[in-house]
Amino acid sequence: MCGAGISGLTVAGQLASNGWEVTLLEAAPERRTQGYMIDFFGPGFDAAEKIGLLDRLRKLHYPISEARFIRPNGRSRSVGYGIVAANEGGKLLSLMRQDLELALFELLPDNVDLRFSSAVVAVEDRTDYVTAVLADGSRISGDVVVAADGIHSAVRHSVFGDQQSFERQLGMHTCAYTFDSPRLHAMLGDALVSTDVRDRMVGLYALRDGSVALFAAHRVDDPALPADSREAIREAYAGLGADIDEALAKCPDPEKLYYDQVAQIELPVWSRGRVVFAGDACQAVSLLAGQGASLAIAGGVLLAEKLVSDSEPSAAFAEYEEEWMPVVAEKQLAGRRAANGFLPHTAFQLWMRRAALAVIHTPVLGKFVTSSITGTKALK
Repeated sequence: MCGAGISGLTVAGQLASNGWEVTLLEAAPERRTQGYMIDFFGPGFDAAEKIGLLDRLRKLHYPISEARFIRPNGRSRSVGYGIVAANEGGKLLSLMRQDLELALFELLPDNVDLRFSSAVVAVEDRTDYVTAVLADGSRISGDVVVAADGIHSAVRHSVFGDQQSFERQLGMHTCAYTFDSPRLHAMLGDALVSTDVRDRMVGLYALRDGSVALFAAHRVDDPALPADSREAIREAYAGLGADIDEALAKCPDPEKLYYDQVAQIELPVWSRGRVVFAGDACQAVSLLAGQGASLAIAGGVLLAEKLVSDSEPSAAFAEYEEEWMPVVAEKQLAGRRAANGFLPHTAFQLWMRRAALAVIHTPVLGKFVTSSITGTKALK
């Protein structure tokens, strides 16, 4: 296994629980603690219940009461989170991404050989085994390699070549970090408060440890990552009000924050030989689709089930791709369609989003609006 993120932890845990010998390799020196709030719903919700994860997630859940969108003139529009949860049949939890990973770490069987600071840089596929080559020159061989090493997958590059060939850049960058502000923490309460302007957005919410979390996104002409992410953040979101200015002033050093491109990965096949891809390495839907973590868990459980039930890896991989690829393609399309609602570019797009928020509490139109938010089909 390559990558101890949501998908990698899911697959590793399920394989080990079914008697497989699993070595889980993670490039980072320790468990990641950076991330942002996600709405966890969709196929991953049922998969989490299936593997015994759901009760722990309910304890880690943040009971967000509303999302409040504030315009530059101070006027605001609020959306009750109960509306969105109701559209999912109550199967929706608001979680910090790192808390979801924590729950998966806690569920990991003791027989998983978890190794941090172990970056896989290449794989060598043979007829009856496959070898992972690590950055330090060491090598580990096994029956299969599951590459769950993220949107910038080194294994994908080793197997398929040029990274950019499989990236669909969506013209945005995103970032997240936490900081201390007793004033903002008290003001936010249990609401998620977001700016309501064109081309950029900043959301703030209070965490149970007393800190405040920032999540932001902005449009960019060049998808290349900046040399100084902290300076890029301060430039991108300047002038959005005193509360945002305070948050920007407390932006931490680059190594302590999350900053990345908003992109999707479109891989024509998800396996080659004894190597198979999982999570964002093959199915990144982007934050616009809103179900990346959910798909990572559901897809990871499915892949593990196929490997456990099929003695031939090639057959297991084929069944996994056939069943899961259409699901991911649908969510990716929904994410692209949601781009202008998530981050309006024109005055008309901003007006359309505000109009949608104005009718979200009505019985019929509200169902359509919340369905577009969650990427599910309205009027089931």
